[in-house]
Amino acid sequence: MSLPRGLALAAALAATLLLPAHVLAAAAAPKTDLVDIEDEVMCVTCKVPLNIAEGAQPDSQRALIRDLIAQGKTKPQIKQALVAEYGPDVLALPDDEGFGITAYVIPLALGALVLGGLALLVPRWRRRPGMTSAAGARGAPGLSADDARRLDEDLARYDG
Repeated sequence: MSLPRGLALAAALAATLLLPAHVLAAAAAPKTDLVDIEDEVMCVTCKVPLNIAEGAQPDSQRALIRDLIAQGKTKPQIKQALVAEYGPDVLALPDDEGFGITAYVIPLALGALVLGGLALLVPRWRRRPGMTSAAGARGAPGLSADDARRLDEDLARYDG
C-alpha cells in the first residue's frame, strides 16, 4: 500500500526541517580541495604560485591548507587563515580595492586604448591613395598589350 502523494511530500518536508542546521550548512557549502586553492596562493619564499613551487616552505603551506580543508573550512576561510599566518603577499590575486585595483584597471585601459587607436587608424590605411590593387600596392607597372595577349593565350591553353 503506498502513501498518498501529499502525505509523502509532507513527510519529506518534515524530515528536512528536523535536520540539524549544521548538517544543512555543510551540505550547502561547496567543498574545496588543494588544487582549487593552490593556483590562487603564492609560496611566500619563492614568490611563485604554490601549484608550481617546490621545497620545504611550499610543502608546509600545502600541509596547512590540507589541515584546514580537513576541518571543513571554505575557500574564503582558508585564504583568510593563510593571510593571518603568512601575510597578504600569500594571495596570488591583488586586492579588489585601493592600490590593488590598478592591476585590473591598467590592462583594461591599455586594451581600450589599442582598440581605439586601431578604430582610428585602420580606416585611414584603407583609404590611402594608389592602393586600389595588388599591383598598385607593390608599385609594379600594369601589363602591356603584348603581355596581356600572351597571358590570355596561356590561360586558354590550360583551360581547354
